[in-house]
Amino acid sequence: MHKGRVVVGMSGGVDSSVAAWILIEQGYEVIGMFMKNWHDTSVTISDDCPWIDDSQDALQVAESLGIPFQTIDLSEEYRKRIVDYMFAEYEAGRTPNPDVLCNREIKFDVFLQAAMQLDADYVATGHYCQKKEIHENGETYYQLIAGADKNKDQSYFLCQLSQSQLKKALFPIGSMQKNEVRETARKAGLLTADKKDSQGLCFIGKVRLPEFLQQQLKPQKGKVILVDEKHPNFLVSSDADLDTLCSPYTFAPNMGKEIGEHQGAHYYTIGQRKGLGIGGFPLPLFVLNTDTQNNIIYLGQGETHSGLHRNGLFIKNEDIHWVRTDKKLEVGKEAHYMVRIRYRQALQAAQLIQKENGLYILFNSKQKGITPGQFAAWYANDELIGSGVING
Repeated sequence: MHKGRVVVGMSGGVDSSVAAWILIEQGYEVIGMFMKNWHDTSVTISDDCPWIDDSQDALQVAESLGIPFQTIDLSEEYRKRIVDYMFAEYEAGRTPNPDVLCNREIKFDVFLQAAMQLDADYVATGHYCQKKEIHENGETYYQLIAGADKNKDQSYFLCQLSQSQLKKALFPIGSMQKNEVRETARKAGLLTADKKDSQGLCFIGKVRLPEFLQQQLKPQKGKVILVDEKHPNFLVSSDADLDTLCSPYTFAPNMGKEIGEHQGAHYYTIGQRKGLGIGGFPLPLFVLNTDTQNNIIYLGQGETHSGLHRNGLFIKNEDIHWVRTDKKLEVGKEAHYMVRIRYRQALQAAQLIQKENGLYILFNSKQKGITPGQFAAWYANDELIGSGVING
């Protein structure tokens, strides 16, 4: 029985290859499509799966499966919607998550529209997440559920999808473990069965982020300040008001001593440990704060440093996104969810409080490295309910 036409975003990796194979087995009419998002080879690590090799692998898999295949050039949209956004965020001292944006703006928007022009009923990707459908009060809601493989779950990267995007999405490998996916690929004779997982920016290949940023954000020497662990700015009482509990700490040069130089505050991110180039201390150094206005970075010794841990965070109204629109909190309401503030972080118990000016997330225990520009995502059991850009 013909179940509909699906365009599969084929990246040249094992996950999307198996996704295409599964859909064929399930009786869908499948078209493979490779997204070309990047032209600039100067920042790509050329010997590690550049897009040209990936597109060739995707083509060969499509040929072995006997499905039509085409390449679509989305590099202009990618530059406008993802790259320009990344540069602007880093310049402002925030740390963006391009993979979350790529899913919202490219794969499930521009790419989805291209698929619809081919009269597709759905688009499919090799993401480790699941979609379910429920009916409540005469309405249909699409649920975004974590992948069955807890080590590979990618629901966080899809935290900005809307109901209309989820309606058209299929995630064929979401109920599988990674080793099952590779085993399926071997049995199906797919050449990508043992191919390494890519680590790069979304559909670009592996990219050196410092070189990527240096295209537009020029190096500029600045001070490195080692901050006193016991500084009073970090002494926030647990019964302080909500704004205080969910606000970033303030940092100033007089909070510690100068211990070196850096090449530009916009190259660093809160919680960063590697690549600081400063040694000789008893404990590892962590970035506590970046001041791009004055080009200063603040470091702390040890991962238990008070300046690295906070009670909560704040999300502006315009940056709040409810995947489950029926769960949206009205002003004055609150709810308890499990929250993560970065990919792979274990879920943390928290209280969400909606005020007139935005959403406050207050954690049951202090969180390490809350980073403006990243996404907080909240879950009920395995279902991702909503997300938002961390303001502070």
